[in-house]
Amino acid sequence: MHGRKDLPWQQVKSAYSVWVSEIMLQQTQVSTVIPYYLRFMQRFPDVASLAEAPQDEVMHHWTGLGYYARARNLHQAAKNIVHEHGGEFPNTLEEVMNLPGIGRSTAAAILSLAQGQHHSILDGNVKRVLGRFAAIEGWPGNKTVETQLWELADSLTPAARTAEYNQAMMDMGATLCTRSSPACSRCPVSADCQAFSLARPTDFPGKKPKKTIPVRSTFMLIPIWKNTTLIYKRPPTGIWGGLWGFHQIDSLDELEQQAKTLGLVDFRISFLLPFRHTFSHFHLDIQPVVLLLNTEPRAQMVSEEQDRWYDLLNPPALGLAAPTQQLFTTLREAKLS
Repeated sequence: MHGRKDLPWQQVKSAYSVWVSEIMLQQTQVSTVIPYYLRFMQRFPDVASLAEAPQDEVMHHWTGLGYYARARNLHQAAKNIVHEHGGEFPNTLEEVMNLPGIGRSTAAAILSLAQGQHHSILDGNVKRVLGRFAAIEGWPGNKTVETQLWELADSLTPAARTAEYNQAMMDMGATLCTRSSPACSRCPVSADCQAFSLARPTDFPGKKPKKTIPVRSTFMLIPIWKNTTLIYKRPPTGIWGGLWGFHQIDSLDELEQQAKTLGLVDFRISFLLPFRHTFSHFHLDIQPVVLLLNTEPRAQMVSEEQDRWYDLLNPPALGLAAPTQQLFTTLREAKLS
């Protein structure tokens, strides 16, 4: 299991490198992030290169990491830094928190790790460590519980060597004080840990109240002409915002009209195996519908920026929704044409 010390972004602790790593690490494990981080930093080594890059290219380098609003916010924040801060990463907590996609804990982590400033942090790992250390009851997403945790974090974070302390706290949560199997016997603070003394470490922090996750369904239309398939760029906000994907319909009754709208009039229909894609707040059951075109499609009455024929054999660098990427793989393996 990986902690954060000795990882790629620890070699040069610039505010930019720490910022990128912290955003990637939100809701994503360290082991998953490492290859994405390396590729991202090779292509966008500084704020200016990220700000100047087309959004499609930024999203392409994020494809597979999920939670794509993080990438959109990162890109917009880079533009803000260039235009409003002369390309220099801001150095006050308030200024950093004003950037898109950066909350209090992320801002504090950037400034403490990169610049040694005295700020306490409270990411998911630290919430777990502190929740157990003080046996704080309740789910950390509850405002009252979160306030208790912030107060405890502020009281314990030292003014000297803040970066090392915050790094250690994150590493402890990632490698020792893990969610399901905490290594209490190897923990350096177990003697003072209230959850350990109660023999109830996994009871803290409290779990998020369970609720039924709703299920939605959709049909994804996959027109195929030779080795190309029609995709479109989704709106900048919402599910898969700014990513490229397939046109969707709610019912097969809509297929004919949607096909006409897209200029598709002569085709054979086949179905790929349905599958489920799960978001944090709902399941999406997807039925892929392949439209095998018998004649070359009519010229599209839409902008190339919104709709395009995607070459499956020579794919361009685009940000893709996860199901889109999955279906591309299926299509290549099936060799549909």
